[in-house]
Amino acid sequence: MRPGDLFAAHFLDHEAPGAPAQFAEQLRESGLVTLAGLITREAVLSFASRVMTVSAHRDSDPDGLTTIRDSPRHAGRPGFAGLGNGQLDPHTERSGLPNPPRLMLLVCSQPAGRGGECLLTDGRRVHADLLNQGGGEAVDALARPRTAYFGGGDGHASQVVSSHRDGRVSIRLRFDALARWSPIVQPHLPALRAAALDHQQSLRLEPGQGYLLDNQRWLHARTAFIGDRLHWRALGNPHFNLRQGFAPAAEAPQSPAGRCADHAVVGRMLSLNLLK
Repeated sequence: MRPGDLFAAHFLDHEAPGAPAQFAEQLRESGLVTLAGLITREAVLSFASRVMTVSAHRDSDPDGLTTIRDSPRHAGRPGFAGLGNGQLDPHTERSGLPNPPRLMLLVCSQPAGRGGECLLTDGRRVHADLLNQGGGEAVDALARPRTAYFGGGDGHASQVVSSHRDGRVSIRLRFDALARWSPIVQPHLPALRAAALDHQQSLRLEPGQGYLLDNQRWLHARTAFIGDRLHWRALGNPHFNLRQGFAPAAEAPQSPAGRCADHAVVGRMLSLNLLK
């Protein structure tokens, strides 16, 4: 774990004058906001509705929020680990969709008796680490289209690193049983996992505290826990303009010409192996 108070560094008062504009600006800058004072489910839903169009999905309740707690009926089922009490690996929320929700809000109602800390990883740091290793060979491989398949039978073939026309990049990732990899990516998975774990920062939320993150930049995870841990989650797309991805870290070396060129033909060839 990296030292430092992640909660304090990213905290904004959601009731302060001009809060919506401050939230938008901080998400554009760092991709993460922490907040407090959301004690009830109604308060969480009200705040979520202020910043995003809440998306209903498989696990959400009728109001669009998902109740995150240990549910024994989901034990051992691929894709349902978040509804158990085990450790979660760093991942992008709903990575198996063609277009995952851009924002994720998680708020604590009741912390676990032991464990259950949130673990957040800034994908910008992961990207910088991989660029600085081996001349960026890992990023080259991880950016090739259709070299990863995330999800079950209705999942999505994509790539870990997506490059955008303006030079920004985004991250999409999961490491569980619902992730499959092309042969060209597999040699780089240890470095990818090491970077994602090395930059994890721990965040133990108290009742009413939570975080709002850019799902194209930040990966989230969780430690295993004991006790009746209860959190609420909202997913959706922002009411404000938020450019795709994030600007690569300034300290990362620039890739050679053509590094981010279109690898569509190669990607299609690789996907034949990937999806067999």
